[in-house]
Amino acid sequence: MNIDNIRQLAEILTNSGLSCIEVTENDVRIRLEREVNQQASGNQSSHQTAAPLQTIFPIETNKDEVVDFNKVREIKSPMVGLFYPSPSPGKPAFISKGDKIKKGDVLCIIEAMKMMNEIIAEEDGILLDICAQEGQLVEFSQVLFKIM
Repeated sequence: MNIDNIRQLAEILTNSGLSCIEVTENDVRIRLEREVNQQASGNQSSHQTAAPLQTIFPIETNKDEVVDFNKVREIKSPMVGLFYPSPSPGKPAFISKGDKIKKGDVLCIIEAMKMMNEIIAEEDGILLDICAQEGQLVEFSQVLFKIM
């Protein structure tokens, strides 16, 4: 896959209103994502507006360290349910991008069949990305977090 193909995918993502595109070609997998913001208007109805497409290369954890994509690990959902990054509405999230996580830390909650299931870190690392949004329905084996 060449850079022109990636640019075309980014253009499709921007123009279509999609929040994510994932393409696999031979053994190369490309995933482009962008945030979709909720904005409330004066009459209490809301509509979605897409944030500008963000640069995906390079991802930086701090000023001196650039991410080695060979070391990035994914934390996947063990079940189908609703994703919640905090213990309750209005409370701060369990973790944020750039946080150091340790084995046993609570990462999020997935609500399944009216049960709140804490998702626990199985290894130490640094959180690079949160791949789900609050209240989003996540599927079994869907990537929730990327750590290094």
